[in-house]
Amino acid sequence: MNFFERTRLSPRDQRSATIGVVVIGVLVLIGFPLGLNLLAAGKKSEVEELRGSLAAVQQARGKVRDRKAHEDSIASRYAKRAPALAGFLEQSARAQKLEVSDSVDRPEVPIGKRYVERHTVIHLKKAGMRPIAKLIEGLEQGGNAVGVSRLNVRKRTGEPDSYDVELGVSAYDRNEAQKPAAATGAAGSAPKDGK
Repeated sequence: MNFFERTRLSPRDQRSATIGVVVIGVLVLIGFPLGLNLLAAGKKSEVEELRGSLAAVQQARGKVRDRKAHEDSIASRYAKRAPALAGFLEQSARAQKLEVSDSVDRPEVPIGKRYVERHTVIHLKKAGMRPIAKLIEGLEQGGNAVGVSRLNVRKRTGEPDSYDVELGVSAYDRNEAQKPAAATGAAGSAPKDGK
């Protein structure tokens, strides 16, 4: 007994119903796997994007670590205040057997909100080029936040390897006035160490 005979459909309706059932069956047999395949392809592209993002994060970790180490080295350089420049420069020059004829300290200049620049100019007379270079190298690599900001070298006539030098050195320090202001907090109380 045919399924359509029980429904009492006309032969034309039975044919239409049979075609509809076949079309639905074909769609289910072909469409379901095709839909699953498309869904899997979409998930695969998402997984590939996530893998690419994770790889980028892994590669960036090294850069972040290097940046953090660089920031820490800068912070450690500014952690201690640079020494008084006039005495420091004279001592460094004496170590290179150079004689400081005079030194001039300039007033402190604020650099932004966090730093202060101190500047000193010294003059060296009858100095050799090698000791001058050693002095400058020692200042730059000394571990303090000190840098040569001005250099004027004049050759002395009639004397070999003899120069008059004007050397400007700047020291950069953290502005300590910011710490007590931050320590007062919302209550406005003074810090306990009396600064």
